[in-house]
Amino acid sequence: MTLTDDPAVEQAVARLADEFRARLRPQVIGTVVRTCRQDLSGVPATALPELVERLARERLQSVA
Repeated sequence: MTLTDDPAVEQAVARLADEFRARLRPQVIGTVVRTCRQDLSGVPATALPELVERLARERLQSVA
């Protein structure tokens, strides 16, 4: 499975795109989420959806 096929990534991108739509382009949001997913590669799969989204939200808030 690639990062673009990862349900945790797809779901986080969709939710964060709604949240940050007015401030950031969707491409930026997708890039940040995929980078967060890579940074969390050692995390157990069951924790990934929540952790990817939390980390991405923190990073997006710092640039938005």
